[in-house]
Amino acid sequence: MTSGDKKISLAGSVSLGTGVMIGAGIFALVGQVAGFAGDWFPIAFVAGAAVAGASSYAYSRYSSVNPSSGGIAMLLKDAYGSGVVAGSFTLFMYVSMVVAESLLARTFGTYLLRPFGLQDSAVLVPVLGIAAIVAAAVVNLVGNALVEKSAMTTAIVKILGIAVLAIAGLVAAAVSGGGFFSEASGDPVEPFGILAGVALCVLAYKGFTTITNQGDDIRDAKHNIARSIVISLTICAVLYLLIALSVEASIGAKGAVDARDYALAEAADPLFGVWGVGLTVAIAVVATLSGLLASLYSVSRLYGMLQEMKQAPSLPQKVPHQPLIITAGLAIAVTALLDLTQIASIGVFLYLTMDIAVQWGVTLHLRKKIQANWWLPALTIGLDIAILIPFTVLKSQSNLPTVLVAVGIAAAIFIGQSITVARRNADDDRS
Repeated sequence: MTSGDKKISLAGSVSLGTGVMIGAGIFALVGQVAGFAGDWFPIAFVAGAAVAGASSYAYSRYSSVNPSSGGIAMLLKDAYGSGVVAGSFTLFMYVSMVVAESLLARTFGTYLLRPFGLQDSAVLVPVLGIAAIVAAAVVNLVGNALVEKSAMTTAIVKILGIAVLAIAGLVAAAVSGGGFFSEASGDPVEPFGILAGVALCVLAYKGFTTITNQGDDIRDAKHNIARSIVISLTICAVLYLLIALSVEASIGAKGAVDARDYALAEAADPLFGVWGVGLTVAIAVVATLSGLLASLYSVSRLYGMLQEMKQAPSLPQKVPHQPLIITAGLAIAVTALLDLTQIASIGVFLYLTMDIAVQWGVTLHLRKKIQANWWLPALTIGLDIAILIPFTVLKSQSNLPTVLVAVGIAAAIFIGQSITVARRNADDDRS
């Protein structure tokens, strides 16, 4: 428990939440979303916010009633008991968050190398990404105060910087006379592709769940967790829509797809030239580094809760700061082995599957306990399925190995949890 005067304020909590969301979500995913949704990719970001907003109800209701440092882990434990199901889906969430850290790390490397034309380097991008993870881990070792202060400062820089870029882009498009949709391809609407794009957009908003893992580190947690989630989602939804419209006006969906991992930098070039690209790169670097700081702080706390529940492995007892070291180590491995498209896809599969389990658990087991209504979690389940199925189908057609890797990770988690829980139960019986 953090002492009262050192607890995270509402502003600090919002900063941590937006710090995780405003990072790889907008800088790396625009091109991928455009690949699915075509000219309609700005609408996909709005729809993604709606899905995330509906989903957040279950998390905020539970965390407001029972704030803890392992919010999602505790929710699943309350809903399904301390067994294989709760442990597995908590690990789904944990791994999806580690994957999101790797997305941040590789986005950092990609944008930092963009001015030198080395953004596609198979060596330098992961090397810089790994360096970013190490730096973020070192800062987290210093403690909550430095993480909160850095998060608040960088959140202001990111929000203002992205807003200025987006609004300037829209103004430039209007002044040029070309119009906001002059770069549109005119291709027919493909609803299946739009739904798949929305699935990726949800990944850009899922950082709100890190707020629930701050738990009793937040001042007046019972009120401020829900407030922080709502404020963070609103800020990000507005910024994402503005920047998506700006990219649409500058290079269109086709240009975003061609640039893919660095679409925002590419969109800044025709509108603002070299200085615009440089500013975009600077904001991307700040956004991804601060996102890593906030994410490592929150995700390592979730892993610590799993260790306390004896549902996650530990290093030798003499090793300090184990949750942080393990989380950073896993993020480094993913950064080294997978590219941005693979990382994002695996994150979508694990997160949406876990979210369905959370919403089902709240609807079936926790609704009365946390005084929640039933229709919002039920609606969220329907929305999750409606976007996950198209994403899975289209991804299977374009990149089946990635889908198989995601299935393999999920199977390994369930098998590992079955063994872990069986051993734990046997130890409990002997004692």
